[in-house]
Amino acid sequence: MWELDVASHELDARLALMDRFELDRAVVSLQPTLGIDRLPAEEALELIETWEVGILELAGAAHGRIIPLAAREPADGFAGLCVAGAELLDLDALAPRLDALVESGRFLFVHPGAAVPPPGAPSWWTAIVDYTAEMQAAYIAWLAAGAARWPELDVVFAILAGGAPIQLERMAARGVEERSAMLPHIWFDTATYGRRALDLAMSTYGVEPMLFGSDMPVVDPVSALDVLRSFGEAVTDAVLSTNPAELLRR
Repeated sequence: MWELDVASHELDARLALMDRFELDRAVVSLQPTLGIDRLPAEEALELIETWEVGILELAGAAHGRIIPLAAREPADGFAGLCVAGAELLDLDALAPRLDALVESGRFLFVHPGAAVPPPGAPSWWTAIVDYTAEMQAAYIAWLAAGAARWPELDVVFAILAGGAPIQLERMAARGVEERSAMLPHIWFDTATYGRRALDLAMSTYGVEPMLFGSDMPVVDPVSALDVLRSFGEAVTDAVLSTNPAELLRR
């Protein structure tokens, strides 16, 4: 359970926050961590439909500064689709939506889903343990089967796919060629990671697939922006501007 600051989600508040951090546009989604999928089917559908209708209205009022992702199926007005990482473990079930994304030219955003911490776990447990584990599994599942099946689909993995670079050496030790992970349509959202993680990710994959993730308004992005800018103007411009523009152009 956590307190919800409803005012922070108002459009004017969001736009003011973006202005504060000099962000022109924001891609937004209905995060799977809320656990809506655990509700009765009719109740979950009602909430998701309400969100999708409402976010399209807000996106229109924001005059292009808010770019929404669908929560059910690819649809007009949405730049792509957001799914929980666990859904990539059953690609056959996800296939109709992925086929529709490819057909429409939209992209897939993979985000952690809801998690239940073990008894007595600290409040940060799910964000550090469950979310990263789920994202690593989703990333490896995509490398193992998804990328070959949908080679032209752009897939953005939240939170650096749970620390994707650290898995490549273990994969190589078990006979998986590292170059199999160097694919042109895989992107990484940098949300809440610091210099060591970003340094490893960029030295492994290059700067081109990196996209700035703010986690606003849950996490204040000041430290993440400061870390990104410590890499210099070229990296900052790529992650904040050039790379997102390329993804949206596709």
